[in-house]
Amino acid sequence: MHRTIDHPRTSPAGTEADAFTGLPSTGLPHAGYRPPRGVVDAWLLRTGPEQVAAAEQLRDLLDPLELERIDRCGDAEGRSLLLASHVALRLLLGAYLGEAPERVAVERAKCRGCGHRHGRPVVAARPGLHFSLSHTSGLAVCAFAADPVGADVETLASVPGTDLVPLLHPDEQRAVRGLPVERQAQAFLHCFVRKEAYLKGTGDGLWAELDSFSVGLGPAFDGVDTDLPGPEYWGLDSIPLPATHGGAVALLMPQAEGRLPLVSTRSVDLPGWISELRPADR
Repeated sequence: MHRTIDHPRTSPAGTEADAFTGLPSTGLPHAGYRPPRGVVDAWLLRTGPEQVAAAEQLRDLLDPLELERIDRCGDAEGRSLLLASHVALRLLLGAYLGEAPERVAVERAKCRGCGHRHGRPVVAARPGLHFSLSHTSGLAVCAFAADPVGADVETLASVPGTDLVPLLHPDEQRAVRGLPVERQAQAFLHCFVRKEAYLKGTGDGLWAELDSFSVGLGPAFDGVDTDLPGPEYWGLDSIPLPATHGGAVALLMPQAEGRLPLVSTRSVDLPGWISELRPADR
């Protein structure tokens, strides 16, 4: 069963819920706050004119390489999403670390396969905070945890029907094919985002063979794949999203084998966050 908890910083009284996520906008975390062990803070960003305009005001928080990668994106909608999601990530990292956001140093962890530094992104020399960023078609998620974490979001429209089901683990293939035809594409989507979240958490990426490990279909399909084992030492759960999307987090939980992570979800509010920044950060 999917479980969520409230974030330690509550929304201002009277704040309206985001029309897409159903979540209230909320302030930045208290400076230096860390999610408890076993908890994933999942911040959802739905791009729109106000979010994009606020991100444009804060683009100077990003380093030149980030801006160069964003500006190389081929279409305006993609550039807006990348800019807003990276600005949100940097603001959140600054808040969790208690630092000015533009001073947060991000580097790559060592690859588990070759040892070179092209693994998952990590906060340089700051143990105790891990993060993951994912985005798709106007929606992004920034996930934070005390242990290595991965997150992924995708749209149902991006799934090519059930053509890619043969790429899954044999047990997952059987679980998907055992569902009514009209549910199979959504089942594949939920399985795929769980795999991506796990691979982003480990830093292995999609060079790993998707049929070499099982993650199951997730809580939306409880009772279908209850016997499918998950990755050892990792807990996976869904991010609550409308039926048009699939989202998942994967958290390293070596001391809590077999348990699900607690997922705390909130909406990113870039226009509101501008007022919280110190003058030097604007």
